[in-house]
Amino acid sequence: MTIIQDKERIDEALELIWVLGEEGHNELARFSISSDDPDTDSLIETLNKKALARLENDQIFFTENGRKQAKGLIRRQRLAERLFTDVFEMPVEAVVDDACKMEHILSEELTESVCTFLGHPQTCPHGKPIPRGECCKKFKIEITPVVTRLCDFEVGATGKITFIVPSDSSRISKLNSLGITAGSVIKFIQKTPSCVLQIDETTVALDPEIAREIHVKKIIQ
Repeated sequence: MTIIQDKERIDEALELIWVLGEEGHNELARFSISSDDPDTDSLIETLNKKALARLENDQIFFTENGRKQAKGLIRRQRLAERLFTDVFEMPVEAVVDDACKMEHILSEELTESVCTFLGHPQTCPHGKPIPRGECCKKFKIEITPVVTRLCDFEVGATGKITFIVPSDSSRISKLNSLGITAGSVIKFIQKTPSCVLQIDETTVALDPEIAREIHVKKIIQ
């Protein structure tokens, strides 16, 4: 077994222990039944040898280091799910596999950036709690996400377009011709019935459906 495969195997086990713990199940038998690993006995032995988990009265518990690693994995996965559903509007049922891949590659710094970008969400799309990180500790209440959809932007505020996720690829060319591209600085004039913004000396009115696909970061002046 390669080092990468072994790490992913351990990561999956730590996640399972975390999820079962959330449900109030620490039974070793429940872990063995719930795991997809072909050899749970050796897996449990590995967790024990690496001081990631301990056995007590036919139950399995985290060590301090095991809980720390599991918390990071769960945090990265659930933030990735929230990113895919909130920003890219992917169906909830379609994001799990990709989120599982992301949890293995996101650095701590990037994870904190994603969390801040999303406004420190408390739950994943499935309603499960997202473990709090260092960035969350700085705020006692939920804050507005760093980047918001244009249709939800503050009227009168100035912002920079960070990215556009069009449902129809032909819209990109039309928006580009209006000067609406990633990096453009806009001032939001009106929210309803049409979203009206100003780019340089040009005023543009957009359908709210299109405004939902444009993401803007507020510029603090």
